[in-house]
Amino acid sequence: MTILETKDLRKVYGSGEAEVRALDGIDLTVNDGEFVAIIGSSGSGKSTLLHMLGGLDRPTSGTVTVDGQDLSALKEEELTIFRRRKIGFVFQSYNLVPVLSVWENIVLPVELDGGNLDKTYIDQIVQTLGLDNKLENLPNTLSGGQQQRVAIARALAAKPAIILADEPTGNLDSRTSQDVMGLLKITSERFSQTIVMITHNEELAQMADRTIRIEDGRIVSRR
Repeated sequence: MTILETKDLRKVYGSGEAEVRALDGIDLTVNDGEFVAIIGSSGSGKSTLLHMLGGLDRPTSGTVTVDGQDLSALKEEELTIFRRRKIGFVFQSYNLVPVLSVWENIVLPVELDGGNLDKTYIDQIVQTLGLDNKLENLPNTLSGGQQQRVAIARALAAKPAIILADEPTGNLDSRTSQDVMGLLKITSERFSQTIVMITHNEELAQMADRTIRIEDGRIVSRR
């Protein structure tokens, strides 16, 4: 089942001689439960693509469909609600709330949406990510790798249709990066979670089910 699809996706900045085609006709399909890595050099358009997939920015033309919903058909408020319910984000900078405990950070998206906590499910996530004994801690008492685990748990908590990870290991050393990637892979498999990850690290990308290379705003290879 297709969970994410883009058709002729384009993003253009500026005009005339100053025109920059950040995305230049991206056709992409991701199936439910897949772990896909999108790789490319700096300036290739991969981060722009992730922002389009997550509804954080609007394309110049083309469509993005997530879980059957065309994002361009949603008004801003509707899009905000859709993102909160259907899309989980994991960023390079963790983006944890410093005054909230690990547990409070994990359940925050669900509580903001007024949803009911599936405590059994969240407990499974916490155990899988090895955060059992850190739930009362504040983020500043954790290592970078532990903070990124909390960010992954938070993204999973609302049972989103898809998780978008933007250079999730960018602030971590190589060993911790391998650990976090391993946990992403495990969570993808254990919770049948669809994950699309942006990275420039070719070695880490090989841990995904499938890799897509983007250069100059275009897909140049798929494997």
